[in-house]
Amino acid sequence: MVNYICLIIISLILFFLGGWLAPITDPTESVYTLTAKEMLASGDWLSPRIYGDFWFDKPIMFYWELLVAYKVFGVNEFASRFFPAIFATGGLFLTYFFGSKLYNKKIAFAATVMLATSLEYWYLSHAVITDMTLLIMFALTLITFFLGYRSNRPRLYLISFAASGVAVLTKGPIGFFLPGLIILIFLAWQGDLRHLLKLFRPKNFFVLIAIISVWYLPMTLIHGTTFLENFLGVHNFLRATVSEYPKTNVWYYYALITAVGFFPWSIPLIPAAVKKFFRRAELFIEEGRLPTFDMHERFLIIWVATVIIFFQLCATKYVTYTLPAMIPIAIFVARYFINRWRIFISIACGLLVLYPLLFFLVALPITEDNSTRREAQIIAPLIDDKTCVVSHGKEYAGSLVFYTDAKIYRLVTKANFDLVKPKPLTWTSKNVMPFMLFEDLPADKKIVAVVSADYDKSFLDNASGNWELVGEVPKGQLESLAENFFYGREQRKLKSKIYLRRQED
Repeated sequence: MVNYICLIIISLILFFLGGWLAPITDPTESVYTLTAKEMLASGDWLSPRIYGDFWFDKPIMFYWELLVAYKVFGVNEFASRFFPAIFATGGLFLTYFFGSKLYNKKIAFAATVMLATSLEYWYLSHAVITDMTLLIMFALTLITFFLGYRSNRPRLYLISFAASGVAVLTKGPIGFFLPGLIILIFLAWQGDLRHLLKLFRPKNFFVLIAIISVWYLPMTLIHGTTFLENFLGVHNFLRATVSEYPKTNVWYYYALITAVGFFPWSIPLIPAAVKKFFRRAELFIEEGRLPTFDMHERFLIIWVATVIIFFQLCATKYVTYTLPAMIPIAIFVARYFINRWRIFISIACGLLVLYPLLFFLVALPITEDNSTRREAQIIAPLIDDKTCVVSHGKEYAGSLVFYTDAKIYRLVTKANFDLVKPKPLTWTSKNVMPFMLFEDLPADKKIVAVVSADYDKSFLDNASGNWELVGEVPKGQLESLAENFFYGREQRKLKSKIYLRRQED
């Protein structure tokens, strides 16, 4: 009971504290929150929509979470971050449960605290994205399989297939394929592929298909090939084969991300792993003995390696993709600290103090700089039913729409529009926001323009008429300090400018 109380306290400190203060950020969080907000307004809880059009970026599960939170708490930052924090808390209890089943409660508790205080897990517990939900369902799929396999209780496989179905509702086919691949490799290593006959029984598939069909079937019937082409074509096949961010498509990407994501616990992990590797290599050379692993170690090793290698082979890479490998990594590292308990407790207590400080002193300023909440506060009094609102910059700020409820056009030059306009089966197909060319700025309306500071000259060179500067938003103090340090600037830089062109007579 003491351990459970400790985990609840850790969760409240690390995952929930201050969640109502952090603004919705661009480009990712605003897409999810704005989609859920439009679904709530429309009364349609089935078909995701954004900017007034249907939107097939992700399956429905995370949107349902946001919709429930918005119904209960209202449309705000706390509601948006509520379920990621809830699922992060669930991840702690799931890790503690699994660690206890594999080893003992002391290792389980250490693994759980390490998971909670690892950098990536702490960050994603606040992020309004799908990854925490996927982690829980992914882990539940594998944990119930392994416990069922170890104890010869095939009934647990029903839970495994059900969790996999929810994972598919959260992230797509990967929610079934990747856990299935891990299970297949594990059974092959065990020399027990015949066990697949017990696993793939009709009733298990029935549960899986029934859960998946709750959303995928009506979406296919209602939207047909448009849904299939966009969801499966762009957001699954294209993501796996064409890099959205080519600079990150390097061979060491996820090895580095995993080490950084599990910081600071990866610091002792790396030298310990190297030491163990050379020890086993020495035994092989001296005695000809290959390293041996028990069934628990095999499962954890395959779980970690398959997740990292699979996503490394995919063309598009995101820092969050290897989150499902964090639970087995934490259990592995916890065994290292079992005989170093004082060191573990000292580090853990230090992190429980450090992370809240990082949240208020670092994370909040960063999220403010990646949101347009301050811009929305400036332009909200200027908007009426005769106002045209546009934004001009490198990226389109969906958070500005979230905070103002206004229709906001992405203002582009004619030459640039050819580069960013949506084209089928390309990454530009994600650009579903309303566009407007400079030439099409209406002369008979008041216009409010939110302009990124770096694009100020581009805007003034291309926008005709008399524009009045009515507001400026500075960059956060952290970013200004960093630029002053590197570039020797003493003035605080601007993030964006707000211009007004009054209605022409």
